[in-house]
Amino acid sequence: MTGSPKQKHQQAPPGFGGPGGGPGARGMVPKVRPKRLWPTLLRLWSYLGRQRAGLVAVVLLTALATGLTLVGPYLLGRAIDHYIIPHDYSGLVQLCLILLAVYAFSTVANWLQAYVMAGVSQHTVRELRHDLFAHLQKLPLHYFDTRTHGELMSRTTNDIENVSNSLNQSVSQFITSLLTIIGSLAFMLGLNLWLTIVSLITIPLTMFVTGQIAKRTRKQFSAQQRHLGELNGYIEEHISGIKVVKAFHREQKTLQEFQVHNEQLRDVGIRAQIMSGLMGPVNNVINNSSFALIAAVGGWMAISSYTTIGIVVSFLNYSRQFSRPINDLATQFNMIQSAIAGAERVFEVLDERTEFERAATSDGTSTTNGSGNGSIVQSVQGEVIFDNVTFSYKQDVPVLKQVSLHARPGDTIALVGPTGAGKTTIVNLLTRFYDIEQGTVTVDGIPLHKWDKQALRQQLGIVLQDAYLFSDTVRENIRYGNLSATDEQIEAAAKLANADAFIRKLPLGYDTPLTADGSNLSHGQRQLLTIARAILANPAILILDEATSSIDTRTEMHIQEALKSLMRGRTSFVVAHRLSTIREADQILVINGGEITERGSHEELLEQRGFYYELYTSQFKRIG
Repeated sequence: MTGSPKQKHQQAPPGFGGPGGGPGARGMVPKVRPKRLWPTLLRLWSYLGRQRAGLVAVVLLTALATGLTLVGPYLLGRAIDHYIIPHDYSGLVQLCLILLAVYAFSTVANWLQAYVMAGVSQHTVRELRHDLFAHLQKLPLHYFDTRTHGELMSRTTNDIENVSNSLNQSVSQFITSLLTIIGSLAFMLGLNLWLTIVSLITIPLTMFVTGQIAKRTRKQFSAQQRHLGELNGYIEEHISGIKVVKAFHREQKTLQEFQVHNEQLRDVGIRAQIMSGLMGPVNNVINNSSFALIAAVGGWMAISSYTTIGIVVSFLNYSRQFSRPINDLATQFNMIQSAIAGAERVFEVLDERTEFERAATSDGTSTTNGSGNGSIVQSVQGEVIFDNVTFSYKQDVPVLKQVSLHARPGDTIALVGPTGAGKTTIVNLLTRFYDIEQGTVTVDGIPLHKWDKQALRQQLGIVLQDAYLFSDTVRENIRYGNLSATDEQIEAAAKLANADAFIRKLPLGYDTPLTADGSNLSHGQRQLLTIARAILANPAILILDEATSSIDTRTEMHIQEALKSLMRGRTSFVVAHRLSTIREADQILVINGGEITERGSHEELLEQRGFYYELYTSQFKRIG
């Protein structure tokens, strides 16, 4: 779709989220679903598995580093039994040099493994972030109407970052721990079976304690991520609306509400950290007890000549290497808890059905090319028919009731009525932001649900009341309407929209960079740029949703002439409160309570002396 895209502020324009014209549930954060550990881990692993070459390198380097580390205690035991006790100093020096080389190569292998793993994790997170953002582009409008933008931003930043940190640290640590446990156990069994049995006594207790703490920690980290998303949503909303906050002197009230969210996040964060902090100390107590037990049994066996001192020393080192990975896994599991909570929130978004999938399901068709199955028409005439259309954002609360209209190619259809009557909802249905419940809508005789959504929106040019501009140059913001347009075409569109004069007065003209939301321009100037954007798109059907409401009367007079040229030969739908702007419309539809109560030309409606007549005369009385 061309024209001004959806606003990022919390307050949507009428019909894009609000009473009478939208779901009216903006700012509501959905409840957190029950957490599933293993499905989320397997799904994360599917992303990680795409970096096969890197993972193979990580595994090989980790195996090399772990193998060299495991050789160390064995060499230490040999040094005691074969060189220290017999006082063979030359042999001891040689063995120490070998031991030094082993640990040096182990350090290099560990560094290389960390280097490769950093690349693997960042590539994996890049793909996950890409999939999330791409999926957000395909979600239906009502998904954004029912969630705060800050909460969604938290999922694309904080939650993704948690996943990134966990992958970078936990995957290689998991491989290291697994290989160390297997290798240590093999060396321990080779050294002494009975000491191995003694060292394994505390393992079931360690696993039980770790499982109990991890289960409770996961719940706390999930709650922490949820509260963080709510806090981000609150911050984003009130920074966007800072002018309103200051205008109504609500700084103190806003701060108090922020403090509530902040304290909730603090409390759940403390609980999560306290619970996760239990893991290390508890396991240390168990492992130290195991170490003391092995030392006692091993000392008795050495005194009784069942084994040697060197083997006992090697065994104590291996018992540490055997228990340390279990402790590391427990510690890493705390980080994994946070990552899982974040990953689940990301996958919740990815599991949402796109608007194309919803359309295909409702139509009983299959999707194609990610845009939905439907007709692609190269040339659109612009005939639009609504036939007994009923629609509601909330069940059993209809916004439109049995609405019928016929716009012939080139007609200008004006939609007027009180706020919340359903004017912009008609636009929402025509653009397929929402799908109708009853009745039919056709464009050029083709039912709307059979149209390819992307093909349909390419034929639409829309200018909304709240002009939205991107952080880019003036030229590129206009080019958004047609990415293949030349600079000459962009300037021609700006001239037609009466925007060229003020653009050339800017510091860098068309190359002047705009700040977020185009805040370094006046509201009227921003609106002129969005009109130029729609002109550049050259759509078959034009939609003006209060397009001139933010422009002063003098500018409006100039722009009306430009809009007349733009609308000539195009089917146009004009949502207007200023009735002076629609007097030349081919058909004016008065919408009240979701129904078309009056229809006709300007003169015909005045003669009827109904609601339109009252609205028109009241506006001119106010002007007078």
